[in-house]
Amino acid sequence: MPWTMNDYPASLKNLDKAVKKKAIDIANAMLDEGYEEGRAIPIATSQAKEWYENASQKEVKDFMKNGDPTERDDDASHSNPDLMDNAEEVVAHDDGWAVQAKDAKRPSNIFDNKQDAINRANEIAENKGTETIIHKKDGSVQKRS
Repeated sequence: MPWTMNDYPASLKNLDKAVKKKAIDIANAMLDEGYEEGRAIPIATSQAKEWYENASQKEVKDFMKNGDPTERDDDASHSNPDLMDNAEEVVAHDDGWAVQAKDAKRPSNIFDNKQDAINRANEIAENKGTETIIHKKDGSVQKRS
């Protein structure tokens, strides 16, 4: 079950509202990717704190304007077991580089830097026991690992 701003792990209780919302968003995405709750929560908390420290006031404000991190479509409100066996892909995206399971409807992460996307895809693929497929900007396959 995805977490919301009204229903979240106790360890997020004392976080700043923006950090808490970002951590919930990250943790829910990690659960969708197959992470266990016990791993997702501390990783998401750490990443959310890092995001908050590096984000501009505008980025934080824009993020807070968006709806509750769990206002997601029905397809994304739970893990999709069919995607668990699919490779993780790094593909070009309008906002940089996206990480997504092969055949997923939308990316789990978007990065400005391709290497950051590759690192995240490798982490997810290792957790799922699948391969990573890295694409070039033109969509052709650059590397499989």
